[in-house]
Amino acid sequence: MSRAAVLCGLGGSLPERIVSNEELAEQLDTSDRWIRTRTGIGQRHVVAPGQSTSDLAVAAGAQALASARATAGRADHGVDPVDPVDLVVLATSTPDRPCPATAPDVAHRLGLGPVPSFDVSAVCTGFVYALATAASMITAGIAGRALVIGADTFSTILDPADRTTRAIFGDGAGAVVLRAGDSGEPGALLGFDLGSDGSGADLITVRAGGSRQRSVPGPAAEGEEFFTMDGRPVFTRAVLDMSRSSQSLLERVGWSAAEVDKVVAHQANIRILNAVGEQLGLEEKQIVANLDRVGNTVAASIPLALRDAVAGGELQPGHRVLLTGFGGGLTWGSAALVWPELETGRPHR
Repeated sequence: MSRAAVLCGLGGSLPERIVSNEELAEQLDTSDRWIRTRTGIGQRHVVAPGQSTSDLAVAAGAQALASARATAGRADHGVDPVDPVDLVVLATSTPDRPCPATAPDVAHRLGLGPVPSFDVSAVCTGFVYALATAASMITAGIAGRALVIGADTFSTILDPADRTTRAIFGDGAGAVVLRAGDSGEPGALLGFDLGSDGSGADLITVRAGGSRQRSVPGPAAEGEEFFTMDGRPVFTRAVLDMSRSSQSLLERVGWSAAEVDKVVAHQANIRILNAVGEQLGLEEKQIVANLDRVGNTVAASIPLALRDAVAGGELQPGHRVLLTGFGGGLTWGSAALVWPELETGRPHR
């Protein structure tokens, strides 16, 4: 067997405040029926004033580290339960500041010492990209144990008057711990498929705040500080690229779609999830969905869905799991693993 990155801890965090569809309907020209019909979302969590992406990332990271310690403590995985994490990778498109990266602050607040820590920005594909990055550093021998976090607070960059984006997005963080192990172990990441297409950069974007806008004298044009998304082409590309990426990876690891127990896709929209399922020939029971309760949490989407699926008993040890995501850039990516036995403690909020 070859050296591999093995998933050994899982955690998540959501802000306390819940915004229901009914609350949005009181503020905007929308309704619970309109939102549920088009997105499948019933509510989302939103950060409180002064609460940031790093706050959620620290909480999710702490849960994942506790999960990894508890998992190692009850089974001999050939590692010390208190082995330190020697790498932190944070996937986010809503960092606490434009500069510096948020990951070093997260590592510091978690008491991890002077470990290498950095951000990855691939919007809704960010967690898969971060997972692949950390796994590669483990297989290369650069790191032995990594904390991978997906965290976003998109409520802070949405136009308050935009009923579409406010209905879709919520805030949250999810995290996993990876350790060095063998490719034949449950939890070993078996392969990745990643891609991008910069010709679609304007489909999912925040136009202001970067060097292109700041290099022009004067303030940004009205509304350019907010997130925008061109829904129709994004829907088409999301279905196409997640389906193609998933199929490519399944062929690489030697699984058929029918042999996959659970597909944990980016929780963008229930119609996108269903369309990807149709493209891959999946049954409804194979697709994990929690967006009705949390909305689209961007880079946190996949790990939060994993956390909910484990907490609810939907995801079991031995299940063959396919992860797949699509986001701004445009970016897309997939990963595969056999789910391990984990101690996860109490479900996240």
